[in-house]
Amino acid sequence: MCDVTDAFQVEELKQIAYKSFGRVDCLMNNAGASVTSALPWEDLSGWKKQVDINLWGVIHGCHAFIPSMLKSDESVAVINTGSKQGITNPPGGYAYNMSKAGVMNYTQSVAHGLRQIEDCPVSAHLLVPGFTYTNMISKFIPEKPPGAWAATEVIDFMIESLAKDDFYIICPDNETPRDLDNKRMQWAMDDLINNRPALSRWHPDFAAAYEAFLAK
Repeated sequence: MCDVTDAFQVEELKQIAYKSFGRVDCLMNNAGASVTSALPWEDLSGWKKQVDINLWGVIHGCHAFIPSMLKSDESVAVINTGSKQGITNPPGGYAYNMSKAGVMNYTQSVAHGLRQIEDCPVSAHLLVPGFTYTNMISKFIPEKPPGAWAATEVIDFMIESLAKDDFYIICPDNETPRDLDNKRMQWAMDDLINNRPALSRWHPDFAAAYEAFLAK
């Protein structure tokens, strides 16, 4: 057991891993939670806990493991689990979305930093699952919905993507094909480029324009 919000515990985990196995070939920072659905100016303790788990958990993992992984004589990988919500920022889970946006930003920086090291054995990757049926979701939904992927399908897709050295591992699922993900991400980025209102995808004045964009 390891509380990823505690850097000391994550460091202990690193020591146990190296003592038990002698090496670490894959670090997967996957611990995450949905703590609060509060508005951005409400539930300060919930917001802090959300960021402590989802973002600081990833940072703690990288700080604990990467220095030792850099000494590897073979290729090794760091995989941080992000979320599509951290890219398109749908209303509702504001704190969750922010924490996962931070994971994407941080992992991009990790990947760039590793590229600056000559003959670096460590690669960094951002795993972005689609709708995935996990133990956490099964507490609320007893049976896997038809639109969801099983966790094993996500891992199979991830392994195929790692073989291609993909940084962004953006998984589809049984209800959202990659083409739709691409359009949602493009619309979100165009908010900045075109100076539209924040989260215009959910703004009533842009509803028709968004539907027309999807129909192209």
